Amino acid sequence: MNQFTWSRRRTALSRFWTEFRRHRAGLLGAVVLLVAVALAVMTPFVSDPADLDVTRATGDKMAPPDLSFPLGTDESGRSILVMLLWGSRVSLLIGFMSALLSMVIGTMIGVLAGHFRGWLSAVLMRITDWFLVLPTLVLALVLAAVLGGGSSTLILAIGVTSWASTARLIRAQTLAVEARPYIERSKVLGAGHWHIMTRHVLPSVAPLVLANTTLMVGTAIVLESTLAFLGAGSGQVSWGGMLRGSYDWGAATSGAWWYILTPGFCIVAVVMAFTLCGRALEAVLNPRLREAGR
Repeated sequence: MNQFTWSRRRTALSRFWTEFRRHRAGLLGAVVLLVAVALAVMTPFVSDPADLDVTRATGDKMAPPDLSFPLGTDESGRSILVMLLWGSRVSLLIGFMSALLSMVIGTMIGVLAGHFRGWLSAVLMRITDWFLVLPTLVLALVLAAVLGGGSSTLILAIGVTSWASTARLIRAQTLAVEARPYIERSKVLGAGHWHIMTRHVLPSVAPLVLANTTLMVGTAIVLESTLAFLGAGSGQVSWGGMLRGSYDWGAATSGAWWYILTPGFCIVAVVMAFTLCGRALEAVLNPRLREAGR
């Protein structure tokens, strides 16, 4: 890669950072996400996974926060703080991977449906409409129940049930891109379908995919938490699983507010951070929104 290319990329990154800094809410969301990801990555270095074993719990049942357990304990005497740290790894992993899977499926179908016309586009859009009509949560719950437990099952269940809205969005953007004159020139010069989709369409829709992926991660985390609360979790400690445990053991009626509020706050904070960051990215990467905001 020559120096000119690197110079153009540095200029583009500098311009992107300048635009992104103007969105205070987006910066706040990015900071919260960095802190959450850093804590999840550092968890194995600051905590032993054996602390999640109920047979090794040292605290009292449903003990309120104190110096030994800053966020209290659960029904087995395990530290809520330790459970939150390890649960963040599961919730964030499932959120990221399922959102990535959803974006890949949605982008592929959206580009194909927008590039090819006729019966192929009609079939792909009817499949997309079918997934749009079905309740995502119910379909994901059924898939998780049929395929069994595990993080990979939840990733697959969430990913294959939440791509339809992305496909419609990418198809609309693909139709707009392919209406531009340089696409016609490429066809006249002999460019094939693969060349047009990979060299012209995908780079044009990539900013929209990036912004939508950021928004989708928050949705995937909420879906994972909901599935875990409904009993279709991964079998590992997660924020949704903690909420399920607090419900099963009557934390609300026994006054154990720390068992309910802490995982709930983590879910709300991370989902809100992804939303703020995604909206800021959308405003920066979408030229129409960028011009409207000035």
